[in-house]
Amino acid sequence: MKKLSALILSCTFALGVAFAPDEASAAQALSKGMQSEHVLQLQEQLATLGYFKAGFTGYFGSITDSAVKRFQRDYGLAVDGVAGPATQAKLNALSPARHTTLEQLARIIYAEARGESFEGQVAVGAVVLNRVQSNEFPSSIPKIIMQPGQFTAVQDGQYYLTPNKTAYAAARQALNGVDPTHGSLYYYNPKIATSKWSMARPAVLTLGRHTFTN
Repeated sequence: MKKLSALILSCTFALGVAFAPDEASAAQALSKGMQSEHVLQLQEQLATLGYFKAGFTGYFGSITDSAVKRFQRDYGLAVDGVAGPATQAKLNALSPARHTTLEQLARIIYAEARGESFEGQVAVGAVVLNRVQSNEFPSSIPKIIMQPGQFTAVQDGQYYLTPNKTAYAAARQALNGVDPTHGSLYYYNPKIATSKWSMARPAVLTLGRHTFTN
């Protein structure tokens, strides 16, 4: 069951400045039950080293916990499943962070919602994260973004535009558990939408040009 208990962080939607993609990951210990951009980075690093073979979700569940413990055991670290300073330092030495999945999330946000408010951009990222948690979709951020027929921006090539700082900031907010859509799995622009299926779904809320539904 892909039901995750997100760690909700308070935010100000007026925020329009992002940290650079390579800015510090943090000294905070990462443990089971957490959801954040740093957990996503942890999963990517463990995957590069062959310890993590599931989808990148940004959520620290049992699979991530087991991967961390295997890594700790192999490198003589305390086997507690917590990615604290010693574990993170070893990971950083062996596999520097690349932030590939964060960039993918920023790309889809920029392509789909670059004309929207910051809150509207976070909302698009939140839909991707909500789909990760749903049994109706793949358990991986990259797979959800590239799933055929799901995002117009992937189909028409806008996904490959370079995201700006605001898109990265919105991606981080979504990864850190902020969800203005209240769990929505879909959205559409009523002015240009042609899918009767999309428009027939009960609306949760409207942010800018997008209507969000479940």
